[in-house]
Amino acid sequence: MRIEQCSFCSAPVYPGHGQMFVRNDCKIFRFCSSKCRKNFGMKRNPMKLKWTKTFRKANSKELAVDSTMDFEQRRNIPVKYNRELLGDTLKVMKRVEKIKQRRQEDLWARRMEKARHQEKQEAASALKHNIDWIEDIEIKHKARDDLVAIQQEREDKKVKRREANKKRQQKQRQAEKATGTSAFHSAKKK
Repeated sequence: MRIEQCSFCSAPVYPGHGQMFVRNDCKIFRFCSSKCRKNFGMKRNPMKLKWTKTFRKANSKELAVDSTMDFEQRRNIPVKYNRELLGDTLKVMKRVEKIKQRRQEDLWARRMEKARHQEKQEAASALKHNIDWIEDIEIKHKARDDLVAIQQEREDKKVKRREANKKRQQKQRQAEKATGTSAFHSAKKK
């Protein structure tokens, strides 16, 4: 049983499902649903539609480049049945699936970390603009202390970034001195 991929959204197309379109040059296109077939007929770009797997992989919403993807290759040559080979293959498939799942969870955690950081910034901004609405004096003082801590944290990050940029620029200058050319002079010659 061969599971094909939808030519538009890259979803799996199981045997007996979906539709197939054969172009004049004998290129075969398989579609999982009429939605994909109609979008293909309208010459829409799957990279611009947010619900397609192509878009999700291109915008790093899903794993795109990963060594676990190499195992899912289409093989046209049938392999002679071998009990040991089949057992080893099944063990490896389970192990690869676990690795793939762990990597997907790590990707999700990294994406959610950015979202948490954004939420924290929005909450701090809302607190800064609406701190006068708080009636309880103790809570208001605590909120002000939190705001000061957040602002201090931002300043520390800015300082670290500046220092890192300065170090990077110094290394570039030293490398340019060692080679005897600078980026300014090489751009001027062109």
